[in-house]
Amino acid sequence: MWIVHKMRWIMMASGVLTATMIQAAIMPDAALESNFGETVSGPVAHLVVRNWGALIALVGGMLIYGAFNPLHRPLVLVVAGLSKVVFIVLVLSEGTRYLSYQAGVAIAIDSVMVLLFAWYLIAARAVDARTAAESAQLSV
Repeated sequence: MWIVHKMRWIMMASGVLTATMIQAAIMPDAALESNFGETVSGPVAHLVVRNWGALIALVGGMLIYGAFNPLHRPLVLVVAGLSKVVFIVLVLSEGTRYLSYQAGVAIAIDSVMVLLFAWYLIAARAVDARTAAESAQLSV
């Protein structure tokens, strides 16, 4: 299946794009301004935003890792996919307030990623089931 054969490249591209949120760990005000058109102030706010950026970048790193380690892909894709779904739901829960900023672009790209991740998980399971059935027939 196409998605199974291309998933390495999809995960690498998704991982690199996701890891760009390291920007929030380095420049929290700039990241918030570009993504949401707003900033927060104070040391605790900066700490939370920096942590948020670092966690998102770690998910990007997991996607890159999973691209090269097929055994771990299902776990990586489920974690990354759920993380992206939570972000999508949270942003959309605010209506259109943030869609004109970079968050709107992130919602679109993350939605495509989630669909590709789900497609792969379903397709890989079907391929594994088919391979197991073929192996069982050969051993009879």
